[in-house]
Formats: sequence, structure tokens, C-alpha cells
Amino acid sequence: MANIASQKKRNARSERERQENLRFRSSVKTYFRRLEAAVQAGDQNVVASEHKALVSRIDKAVQKGALHRNTGARKKSRAASIAGAASQT
Repeated sequence: MANIASQKKRNARSERERQENLRFRSSVKTYFRRLEAAVQAGDQNVVASEHKALVSRIDKAVQKGALHRNTGARKKSRAASIAGAASQT
């Protein structure tokens, strides 16, 4: 445990930032599940809107630094393939 005031503040800030990054990553996972549920339901309008929302979430997480940009690109590619497969059926 830190005894120095500046280190206590830094530890608190690190924890806040960790929690914020966790929220971003968790929301990306949630939106993936929503996209997959929409694909299972088969409604193309819902699939398109969920895909758009997911890509927006991924971009925001990359912008904030919660995800690496290559990870974001990989997740967007995966989302596009899931949404694209739904449109072909």
C-alpha cells in the first residue's frame, strides 16, 4: 500500500481508468451478443442497426484506448462477416 500522497492519487486514478476500460470492453461484448441474437431472429433491419451500433461502440473503445486498434479492426471484421452472412440467407 502506498504511503506517498501522489502515489495514492495515481493508484486511485489507475483504478478509475481500469473500470472505464472494463465498461468499454464489456459493452462491446454485449453488443456482439445483441448482433448475434438479431441474426438468429432473422430481421434484416435489426441486424443492420445492431451492426451499426456495434461498430460505433468498437470505434469509441479504440478511440478511448480501451481496445488496441488492430483488435478493434479484427472485431469489426468479425461483426461484418456475421452481419453479411445473415443478409445472404
